[in-house]
Amino acid sequence: MLTIRKLTKALGGRTLFEDADMTINWGERVALVGPNGAGKSTLFKLVLGEDDADSGSVDRDDYAITGYLAQEAGDPGDETILEIAIGITPELAKAIRLIREHEAAGTTDDADYHKAQDTFDAANGYQLEPKAKKILSGLGYDVDAFDKPAREFSGGWIMRAHLAKLLVMEPDLLMLDEPTNHLDLMALIWLQRYLSNYPGALLMISHDRDFMDGLIETVYEIDEEKLISYTGNYSSYIEQRQKRYTQKVQAYRNQQKEIERVQEFIDRFRSVTSKAAQVQSRVKQLEKIARLPKPIKPRKVFKFNFPQPQRSNQKVIQLEKIHKAYGDKVIYESLDLTIERGDRMVLVGPNGAGKSTLLKILAGELEFEKGERDAGYNTKLGYYSQHRTQSMNEANTVLEEVMASGGDMREDEARSILGSFLFRRADVHKKIRVLSGGEKSRLNLVKFLVNPPNLLLMDEPTTHLDIISIEALLQALKHYDGTLVFISHDVHFIRNLAETTLHIDAGKLTRYAGGYDYYLEKSGLDDGRDAVIA
Repeated sequence: MLTIRKLTKALGGRTLFEDADMTINWGERVALVGPNGAGKSTLFKLVLGEDDADSGSVDRDDYAITGYLAQEAGDPGDETILEIAIGITPELAKAIRLIREHEAAGTTDDADYHKAQDTFDAANGYQLEPKAKKILSGLGYDVDAFDKPAREFSGGWIMRAHLAKLLVMEPDLLMLDEPTNHLDLMALIWLQRYLSNYPGALLMISHDRDFMDGLIETVYEIDEEKLISYTGNYSSYIEQRQKRYTQKVQAYRNQQKEIERVQEFIDRFRSVTSKAAQVQSRVKQLEKIARLPKPIKPRKVFKFNFPQPQRSNQKVIQLEKIHKAYGDKVIYESLDLTIERGDRMVLVGPNGAGKSTLLKILAGELEFEKGERDAGYNTKLGYYSQHRTQSMNEANTVLEEVMASGGDMREDEARSILGSFLFRRADVHKKIRVLSGGEKSRLNLVKFLVNPPNLLLMDEPTTHLDIISIEALLQALKHYDGTLVFISHDVHFIRNLAETTLHIDAGKLTRYAGGYDYYLEKSGLDDGRDAVIA
């Protein structure tokens, strides 16, 4: 279906690929991995024909239809959410509106009505619309959202509509660039199930480890300007990559020893006339050796020890009879919740159920109409949100901000931690005022880790992080002695941290005294398959 041969591409004076090869067969499920800046998005552009290679070829089957989901969607026009999902053309949109108008007016004998009906039939409209509605519902849309203009929704919700469009279209090669970024946990679970039965081939870039493990059968890593193929899912790739690195190190060392042995003979007998022929032979031998490059050690999770927080009371925080509404929409009525010392609780539930609202109420960031919020007198609370960065000194550099938060932390320790969260080299000297929203979120996360409170409330902390950074955060939180309440759509992250699951739906809280798999089993979401894709 897709064959890449001898691909070479340089960008900004740096070679991304040199003589790189890749093959994707019909129905194959492939992940493209590599560090930020390795060339993943560039390779997608080459496959889509949006960029040209310096040399080599990118060949797609003439009969294969390709669909692509970018990380960001453009500004929508006047189309509705359903019209985006159907993949509607202006002609089809006009036909649907005419059909509805004539049917409402009872003028179905009109010639314009019949012409519009013919256009609708030719586009297979009767099958597209039910399929689009089913997919939109799976991705978290309420039925009353289908006919609303897309411009009324956030960028994340518009991205879901474009994802639905691709699933309705069912291209032979479905290319997804970070498809889980804008999904909550319920929508992610649905998408993973749906894609497990997808009839076409998948090529994806993702930072969600469990999502890839549940779907992928081949991994291509961009490594030393090549595309290296690994059979199996992401976890299998990690094991194979380490073995490959070990083999490369051994081969490099063996060659270096051989080169040293030959060079030693040359140096020793260079001035000995009787050995001239042998010396010359060794010189030619050295010239013919194809020198192996020194293997680059795979990036590993940086493990660090941070100061543990002061011990809190047994009852860390309590909500009693909380009533919260946004206008006429009641989110919580007579809500009771107690968080105790050592709890590691994940909040789950459909989008819009009130998870972030509950976290903000716990954090004291959101007022409520009735009820009591009682934090223990020893409770030191920290609230992490992607959008909450007001506590930073805009005049500081990244390094200065972390050093100011970390007490006695050494500069090399601060640099190492920042490196694990994608602040490298010169990045640490950037002023906070020039950072992007994602960079500020990551920096805010580092500040929590170097000076943690004893109650940590976190809303989607893995957004803007790559897999290694997520693992660094995970390892840090595993050694955290305080109380943790969080929201996440990263199943691997949830699995490794949550000991209690709080399901939220329509203002009702259901507590499960166990982690993610226990919740899946008890809630009926686990249908007997691997819990990753339940």
